[in-house]
Amino acid sequence: MLQTILNQVLGMIGIILIINIVYVTLFTVRMILTLKGQRYAAALTSIVEIIIYIIGLGIVLDNLDRVENIIAYAVGYAIGVLVGMKIEEKLALGYITVNVITKEYEPDIPNRLRDEGYGVTNWVAYGREGERLMMEILTSRRSEGKLYQKVKALDPNAFIISHDTKAFFGGFWLKGVKR
Repeated sequence: MLQTILNQVLGMIGIILIINIVYVTLFTVRMILTLKGQRYAAALTSIVEIIIYIIGLGIVLDNLDRVENIIAYAVGYAIGVLVGMKIEEKLALGYITVNVITKEYEPDIPNRLRDEGYGVTNWVAYGREGERLMMEILTSRRSEGKLYQKVKALDPNAFIISHDTKAFFGGFWLKGVKR
């Protein structure tokens, strides 16, 4: 049955496309798991990933005489990148640190964020136009969008920078970070 499908042009293209979408999606997820320190999940994912890769590449290499197979391989790769990124967004593994600089010095903003369950460290900063409120906030990636909305509601002109947090120890953040 598989040989019959492989002999048909559209069947071959479909199989190559699907195999590469699955392979690259798994590749992307494995990379994210690796970066987030989830080594065993990454290792298990890599087993499935490499099996699919070898099968897909083998099919393409056995049929290099057909340009549509190579195109299907390339398109499948691109779609796999997009699917992998979408899955990574949904998984939202790990934590981020968000630095917020308000346009005006408003001392009530940190307490309002703390009331929402965020760990906030704040201090007075000085910019070109005077005093600013500087805040550092740790939150899960899953809560990232809600935090941005809350900050923008409190100060629509706030300057926001975020970056991944690899590890943190002690303090409020360890006990009660918004998950």
